[in-house]
Amino acid sequence: MDRKIVFLLCVMVVIVRAEGLQEQWSRVARVVQGVCGEFGRSLVGRRGGMDMKDAVVEKVAFMWNLLKPGGVWHPKQFLEQYHGHLVLEAVLIIIIIRFLLQGSSYSKKDQKENLSEKEIDELCEEWEPEPIVPDISPFQKRWLEHTPVVQSCAGHRMTVNGKANVLDFCTTNFLCLAEEDSIRAAGQATLDKYGVGSCGPRGFYGTLDVHLELEDQLASFFKTEEAILYSYDAATVPSIIPAFANAKDIVVIDDACANAVRAGCTLSRARIVTFRHNDMKDLERTLDEITKKERKIKKPLNRRFIAVEGIYHNTGEIAPLKEIVRIKNKYKFRLIVDESLSIGVLGATGRGAVEHCCVAPEDVDIIAGSIGHAVASIGGFCAGAREMVDHQRLSGLGYCFSASLPPYLASTGMAALNMMTQESILSERQGQVSKNAMLCRNLLLKESKYVDVLSPKESEKSPLIHVRLAPVNMDPATWDETELILQSIVEGALTHDNMLFTVTKYSKLDASFRPPPSIKVCVKSSHTEKEIRAAVACLISWVKKCTR
Repeated sequence: MDRKIVFLLCVMVVIVRAEGLQEQWSRVARVVQGVCGEFGRSLVGRRGGMDMKDAVVEKVAFMWNLLKPGGVWHPKQFLEQYHGHLVLEAVLIIIIIRFLLQGSSYSKKDQKENLSEKEIDELCEEWEPEPIVPDISPFQKRWLEHTPVVQSCAGHRMTVNGKANVLDFCTTNFLCLAEEDSIRAAGQATLDKYGVGSCGPRGFYGTLDVHLELEDQLASFFKTEEAILYSYDAATVPSIIPAFANAKDIVVIDDACANAVRAGCTLSRARIVTFRHNDMKDLERTLDEITKKERKIKKPLNRRFIAVEGIYHNTGEIAPLKEIVRIKNKYKFRLIVDESLSIGVLGATGRGAVEHCCVAPEDVDIIAGSIGHAVASIGGFCAGAREMVDHQRLSGLGYCFSASLPPYLASTGMAALNMMTQESILSERQGQVSKNAMLCRNLLLKESKYVDVLSPKESEKSPLIHVRLAPVNMDPATWDETELILQSIVEGALTHDNMLFTVTKYSKLDASFRPPPSIKVCVKSSHTEKEIRAAVACLISWVKKCTR
């Protein structure tokens, strides 16, 4: 029962009993008993009486005599008998006079003085604008001075900085499809028919038949209802997340997610919550806290997402999607998976981490990715339910406002997917990639005195390996120096051993996440055991030389 009602009824009981009005008391007693139940019966007594000390009754009766109509303290009595309205009018007049005499709320000292022309000129001469971009670090300066320039087709061996026959451990051409003659021929034929570019966004006049064919092929490949094609893979995920999330929503991301996922969350203005990398207990704890907190404050319904990567760019590790799906179903979150690096190298048929972890495609709400790695083309895509894809055709900024993918790149993407769907080709190259990745990891792990490798058992098939100096220093203040050492190792390997590696690079503008510096090693299907052993030996040799 409302406390206010009970309080008012109690006051009625006290007043009527104090006045001795038995007839009114009987009516009030019946009302109190009817409304308050047991509490009312205990208050008025079972026989209509009331157990109350005489002193309390006398005090209440005294107060009532003062406040009741005709009492000394009644407002009407105060205004008529004592001319109280004059007192009120006098108080109002005093307040008005005070406001009129108060003046402005700031003194003349606070007012800005007008500057002379000479003073203005002097201030302009003294003013030094802040730089548009921050100063570059010694590592960035050195990298810009020694940027490797590739002068041949991306492949097993390339020409770099004028040096021929350089062994490539840098590009993400995992299945070596970029050098296939059939894929080149498909691109050449489309180039002859359509020219170089589409010269328009998809929603206006940039949609060609090859775009629609590639979208159908992607949807079929990932076993989803529909797929949408983006012209630039780096803008794909940053376009997808803002299309579905806004300021009232929540996006939970792995703290090792790369810039694409983080940029998408920032552009969406959604609340970003992170959990420890591949830590499922921490993910469940995070979702449980969010759910309980929003239930407690009765927050309006919103959209909640979990965003992860099939193979993480920043660690090379594989996401445990089976466990993530179980947790997201438990707490009713939606799941976004970036399959950019895992397409073609994971799963029995190359469909990425979703297939590799034995997760049904319908259990993942949004599958995104790039066709610029194993698929050997350029561009991004999103696959899923028809309603989800159609929404992006009107709300995906990278789709609506960017010129569509050049048609010859769509054709090369289709040709690469056709090769990946041929069981013999895929099984041979994917099996070789996995074998080479496990060999490279095992060789590097044996050199734990000099290098540190992230290599859990679940990620041994990942062809992306991050090599750090051992022991790993987690103090960011030392990372600039570490980056210079790693750059020296990479330069030495290229100059003296004809092997191409690269140092990972992160934007210092994104201070929310920056892992320790590392050398990125990309293993391909065309690498032989002898070449992998030589590459590991080369790295260890230069680590020893540069860390003396």
